[in-house]
Amino acid sequence: MTTAKAGHTQLFLREEDLRQAIELLFFAYRDFTAEPDRLLDASGFGRAHHRVIYFVGRHPGMTVSALLGILRITKQSLARVLGQLIAEGFIVQRPGVSDRRQRLLDLTDKGRELERQLTDCQKRLIADAYRAAGAQAVEGFRTVLTGLVNPQDRDRFAALEQR
Repeated sequence: MTTAKAGHTQLFLREEDLRQAIELLFFAYRDFTAEPDRLLDASGFGRAHHRVIYFVGRHPGMTVSALLGILRITKQSLARVLGQLIAEGFIVQRPGVSDRRQRLLDLTDKGRELERQLTDCQKRLIADAYRAAGAQAVEGFRTVLTGLVNPQDRDRFAALEQR
């Protein structure tokens, strides 16, 4: 039996509880990505393209270096995906203002439309689940997900909550 402290209470987690959580994450991710996968496939793209489009859309003008830091993939992997998105007119790349060596990324109108389509179907799924679960469950879910994120990346979400 695994034991974890949560405030002043102890939470006893059975093997089955942990395995069920793992399984639920697999099924949830499968269903969360199903519709975007269909949309991406129609354009000849995959999940790597989705992640790039999402984060560039979420952080307009971000550097390639910052994107690499978020995605934690090799430069070679990003170059392939980014090159395709640029060549097909979904992303534009421009030099930095103060440092011309920087490469800043933005979505084009075409990229913003694809990002909107991909994100809208995922937002609907999350909104429906949040409404069904209620406010307290939403906060608990956010806490659990944050606990799954590695500590170095948690600061990103703390900054978002302070806005």
